This record gives sequence, structure tokens and C-alpha cells, in this order.
Amino acid sequence: MTKLLERAFKRASHLPEVEQNALARWLIDELEAERAWDARFAESEDVLESLANEAIEIRKKGKAKSLDLSRL
Repeated sequence: MTKLLERAFKRASHLPEVEQNALARWLIDELEAERAWDARFAESEDVLESLANEAIEIRKKGKAKSLDLSRL
């Protein structure tokens, strides 16, 4: 465990139990969400690469239009 994380846990240990539980739930949820995002992103690499290649081909053929930021 890093020194910074140890400091954070030490400070959190002084919070009321309800707040400690809320912090713990938030941290667990964040870690699980990050793991799920990493898994979904890894699974989509082939799809993203295919879409990128398709966009490159469309651009090479002159069928793509430049984005006009003033129209947004």
C-alpha cells in the first residue's frame, strides 16, 4: 500500500462509522466500475480498429467532410 493511501485510510478512520461505510462503498464501486470499463474497452479493440480503418478509407475517398466548429 502506498504512503498516500495509508494516509487517506488513517484520516478516514476518524470519520463516523456511517461516513466510513459510505466512503468504502464509493471506493469499491469506483474500483469495480474501472475494472468493468477496462474489460469492455479491451473487448471493443477490434471493433474500434475496424471503425477507425473505415473512417480512414472514407476520408481517403474524399467522402468525409471537415467538421465546422462554428456550426456547433
